Amino acid sequence: MTIEAKLSDVSSHGDIAVQQANPSRSSFAKIFLGPTRIRAGWRLLIFAATFLCVARLLNFVLHRIPAIADWQSAQAPGATTPSQAIFAAAVAVSVAIISALILSVIEKKSFADYGLPWARAFGKRFWQGVPLGLVMLTALMGIIAALHGFSSGGLALAGGDALKDGALYGIAFILVAIFEEFTFRGYLQATLGEGIGFWPAAIVLAILFGAVHVSNSGEAVYGAAMAGCFALLAAFSLRRTGTIWFAIGMHAAWDWGETYFYSVPDSGQVARGHLLNSSFHGPAWLTGGSVGPEGSAFVLVVLLLGALAIHLLFPARREQQV
Repeated sequence: MTIEAKLSDVSSHGDIAVQQANPSRSSFAKIFLGPTRIRAGWRLLIFAATFLCVARLLNFVLHRIPAIADWQSAQAPGATTPSQAIFAAAVAVSVAIISALILSVIEKKSFADYGLPWARAFGKRFWQGVPLGLVMLTALMGIIAALHGFSSGGLALAGGDALKDGALYGIAFILVAIFEEFTFRGYLQATLGEGIGFWPAAIVLAILFGAVHVSNSGEAVYGAAMAGCFALLAAFSLRRTGTIWFAIGMHAAWDWGETYFYSVPDSGQVARGHLLNSSFHGPAWLTGGSVGPEGSAFVLVVLLLGALAIHLLFPARREQQV
């Protein structure tokens, strides 16, 4: 036996001895650590804990700023205005971004790894998603109107007020879309998908996304289920485009169209400062009733048409077909 072989033999026996001397340490490490980093499940728990802590801290700080506290106390209870929507969405986005930033340092990843490359912010993919969101909603409203379930009722706003509120709601719903898409189809999808695979993670998160919508006032189980189906459509766009910017554009346009342009309930909520004096007529299965169009029996049809459009616009790459 050569000297090198003897040294190798001694080294290997030494490693075995160390492992036998510290079996508990090895087992402990296996629980928390995967091949390269902390296991996905633990990172999800860390993210959730970080999210809650950042949310409480940020709310604690903001409510102790006199100007913000006075402004909030002056708002009418139960009403949603453009300024309120922007404030709430901006806080939510800040919490999600700060929490993910902390985890990105721990994981040594970038936001692009979570589907949100800042270099492509509001680029081509975003502006491809916007018309699809509007077209899907318009198709749904057209079906409801053709069956005599919707009437516009004329303008509620005109001129400068219409432009101002339309722009402000545009900002608000872009922020809402960034928060919801980045949280569910961004960090959570990337991390959970690493543990159980892309589509199993997308299904779990779609169920969670729908369940979260149940907490909205005026929401119904069917409407929440359709929100979950929208989540699957957004996940499909992520799979095909590689980023969540398309889904952000699609999501923002849908919400803006419901709340401002068509002036109908959005997940059971009706906002102030909408464009039209719209009204629904007929059964809730047609119109969605107090839930809004996403509670209509026809919403699944337009979501399937949206999936077909994404499939045709963004063919599957070779590695996705395996």
